[in-house]
Amino acid sequence: MTPYEILLMLDPELPDERQSEIVQRTRELIEQGGGNWEALDVWGRRKLSYEIDKKADGAYHLLTFQAEPETLDEVSRVLKITDGVMRHMAVRRSERRPAETVAASAPTRQDEAEPAAAVQEEEE
Repeated sequence: MTPYEILLMLDPELPDERQSEIVQRTRELIEQGGGNWEALDVWGRRKLSYEIDKKADGAYHLLTFQAEPETLDEVSRVLKITDGVMRHMAVRRSERRPAETVAASAPTRQDEAEPAAAVQEEEE
């Protein structure tokens, strides 16, 4: 199975019960497709960069799970036709932990010192 996360942007005017129903329905689709539900992170209401359907805010929910690609396709199809879902974006999560990603991309002190030494030699 592949690890995924979906960021849901729901209509902020939806009652909390309806928002929970949408998330619960998504969870059921994932589990029916043989996937594993991992977590739900409710980000709450946030200001949008631009209006969507004459709305300046969105209610965000981050869903993390593992599933087969076919299950993800079905979840995306259902979210596209669900009233109250303004936008959604599904991405495959990296297998590496965040600390490993940062450590791998951060320059070492030696890397930083070499360009500075080369600049001093040119100036003299």
